[in-house]
Amino acid sequence: MPAWVRLHYVYPYPHVDDLIPLMAEGHILPYLDMPLQHANHRLLQLMKRPAATERVLDRIIRWRAECPDLTLRSTFIVGFPGETEAEFEELLDFLRVAQLDRVGCFAYSPVDGATANQLPNPVPEAVKEERRVRFMEVQQEISRERLQQRVGKEMIVLVDEVNEKQIIARSAADAPEIDGRVVIPGSWELEPGDFIQVRVSGATAHDLKAEPVDFDE
Repeated sequence: MPAWVRLHYVYPYPHVDDLIPLMAEGHILPYLDMPLQHANHRLLQLMKRPAATERVLDRIIRWRAECPDLTLRSTFIVGFPGETEAEFEELLDFLRVAQLDRVGCFAYSPVDGATANQLPNPVPEAVKEERRVRFMEVQQEISRERLQQRVGKEMIVLVDEVNEKQIIARSAADAPEIDGRVVIPGSWELEPGDFIQVRVSGATAHDLKAEPVDFDE
C-alpha cells in the first residue's frame, strides 16, 4: 500500500484541476482541504480571499464528476465585522449546494494587528455564537447524509489504535486529528499502521462503523 498523501490549505485555483485525475487514478488520496472562509463576495474581499463563489461551485461539480470518491474539507468564519444576516444566510445556502464532506466553523475574533479590527459594525458576541451554532447544525446534517451514503460500501482503512473492544482506524477521507474515525467493534489481530479492507455498517454525523471484509467472509 503506497503512502497516503492529502492536500491541505489549497485554494480552488484552475491549476488544482490538474490534480483531480491523479486522485481518480489513485496517485494522491482523493481529498482536498480548501479554506474557503465565506461565500459572500463582499466579505471575501474584506478578508482578502479569492471571491469567486460561483466558480468554486462549478469546480466542485466537475471534480466530483471526474473523481466521485473526492472528499472536500473546508473552514469558515462567521461573525466577521459587518456581516449581515442576509450575508450569513448566503453562506448557509452555499453549504447546502456545495455539500462539503468535512467542515469547521469559527466565530470571528480580533487578532492583534489585523486590519479587520478597524472595520465598522462589529458583530455582537452573542450573534456570532448563534450563527456558529446555526452553521454547524446545517453542516452536521449534510455530513451525516454524506456518511450515510457510504453504508454498505467497501474501502481501505489505516489502523490507528488497537484495544480489546474495538479498532480505531481512518479512511482516505479522514485526515488525522481533525476528521472522523472508522470504528471496528471487536477484537482483531491487527496492529497500528496496518491497512485493511472493511465494509461500512453504520454512520453518525462524524464517524463510520465497519467490519473487516477478510474476517467476516
